Amino acid sequence: MSMADNTAGNQAAGNTAGDAAEGTGSAAGAAAAPGEHAGRIGLWERFDRFGAEPDVAGAAAEAEALGYATLWIGGAFPGHLFENAAKVLAATSRLTFASGILNIRMFPIEDTLAGLATLEKTDPDRFILGLGVSHEEFMRQEGEEYVPPLAAMRAYLDALDAAGIGEDRRVLAALGPKMLRLAAERSAGAHPYFTTPAHTAEARALLGDDPYLAPEQKVVLETDPATARGIAREAMGLYLGLANYRNSLKRLGFTDEDLADGGSDRLVDAIVAWGDEETVAARVHEHLAAGADQVAVHILPTAAGATGLPREEWRRLAPALLG
Repeated sequence: MSMADNTAGNQAAGNTAGDAAEGTGSAAGAAAAPGEHAGRIGLWERFDRFGAEPDVAGAAAEAEALGYATLWIGGAFPGHLFENAAKVLAATSRLTFASGILNIRMFPIEDTLAGLATLEKTDPDRFILGLGVSHEEFMRQEGEEYVPPLAAMRAYLDALDAAGIGEDRRVLAALGPKMLRLAAERSAGAHPYFTTPAHTAEARALLGDDPYLAPEQKVVLETDPATARGIAREAMGLYLGLANYRNSLKRLGFTDEDLADGGSDRLVDAIVAWGDEETVAARVHEHLAAGADQVAVHILPTAAGATGLPREEWRRLAPALLG
């Protein structure tokens, strides 16, 4: 069974979304029965907002009840990634937890193997190990030795192989052709970040039909163009300063002018889906039509200083995304 089949199977098993919502209160009661996109829509969240959530178990149960298939949590910095995964898996019966991603330079292989061993005692079939490398800019800033990304990733995958950790439950953060090819050769597939449906189509063509493909899609539930783009630019600023993302965007046809001053409107609108629920859902479904197996929906906060998980936005989007 492929990762895509297994994720969809987890989502379909047991109660329907409406049945599961029964125990989570009226907030989740708006969930529709699983539609044509059941199993194909996940949620992506920053590790710090996840860590600030006062009720992780309740949030995970609600996400599952609403019909979302996977909770992707960023693990770019050292933290409690595997402990958080165990909490989510204990609170749910179908929801998959995915690291989006685990930074291999921040997580020594010994720590990753220990975390995986812990999850083996709970529900390993509902955990996806997303792996990625750090950026050269960060490494040089910290005075670390720079190792080319492909070499670093191959070495980490070799260590996982040596420990008996198979390829079928891991995916790679991949944007460029070389890392995408490595993802197809040494893992179950790819989890591209900060990209577009056009990239999804190119990634699918390069990966071939079988590897799993789950891009992240940033979302702002705001219909005013100036406000929505302002929120988007604030979230995009860090990535536009990193060569890996800049090069990826240039391969997609964006120019230096598009990348300057927080990003042109054209670039912002391509990276961040903003508008009402139906507009956002249309963009997400573009990824599916382009070859994605699942889309990890990353909701950007519209309120300054927002903490915790965007559960209200999860509820608002569920009918449009999952129907």
